[in-house]
Amino acid sequence: MAIKTSLGRKLFIACNYIFLALLSFICLMPIIHILAISFSSGTAAAAGKVTLWPVEFTTAAYNNVFGKPEYLRAFWVSVQRVVLGTTLSMFLTILTAYPLSKEPRQFRLRTFYAWFFVFTILFSGGLIPTFLTIKSLNLIDSIWALILPTAVPVFNVILLLNFYRNLPKELEESSRIDGAGHFTTLWKIYVPLSLPALATTGLFTMVGHWNSWFDGMLYMNHTENYPLQTFLQTVIIKMDFRFIKAENAELMLKLSDRTSRAAQIFVAAFPILVVYPFLQKLFIKGIVMGSVKG
Repeated sequence: MAIKTSLGRKLFIACNYIFLALLSFICLMPIIHILAISFSSGTAAAAGKVTLWPVEFTTAAYNNVFGKPEYLRAFWVSVQRVVLGTTLSMFLTILTAYPLSKEPRQFRLRTFYAWFFVFTILFSGGLIPTFLTIKSLNLIDSIWALILPTAVPVFNVILLLNFYRNLPKELEESSRIDGAGHFTTLWKIYVPLSLPALATTGLFTMVGHWNSWFDGMLYMNHTENYPLQTFLQTVIIKMDFRFIKAENAELMLKLSDRTSRAAQIFVAAFPILVVYPFLQKLFIKGIVMGSVKG
């Protein structure tokens, strides 16, 4: 027998949907506004005529962005950083979280190493010692200077080890009875079962590498080695007409500093906007299960 929904319940659900729809629209408004500016003419953007829809539609800003070899090179550096950094970070995070998830009777120094890693969250060596370390390792102007200092994110390790602790102990015990060692147990049982937590930590790592700009400015002496966010931080402050051919006067008339900035910002944010929706369900499940120890 179907249960009838009361009028008050229907009104509550309707108000909920309306409120969430408005909240979502408010969150999307800045992105839509940036996108509209990037597809508008320079005069319309400079006059403040653009709101949520392009005015005098043109792709001149994107033609300018993708015509800049400096921008494309910085984009490629960021892609390399995300791929290499996320792969290395996830590998080291898994190897670190697995032994730290064991009981002290299984791993006697587990508490010592756990506090050792937590200590690094509370206290760091400082900016100058870190720079001197990178310099002494000859990593200046190398992509590894952007990857190695954050290769083991302790927050992700804590999230993953708590997830491992919530897995049934019988799984490991049965695998040990069958003769499996720790590496077999980790890669064939723990890792496949921890995909939600891995998606969460992987997303954190990807976004962190993609959005980071200060380390690129700190460790890179040549602008051709800048990642994308560092390039945007240093170049996007003002319109640069050096990369526009003198004979292309029509393009220069359609461009302004606002349209060029909007196009570059949107292109920089687009990869994260594409990846996040596919990982959202795993992200929510992973952060909930990994943040509470059962």
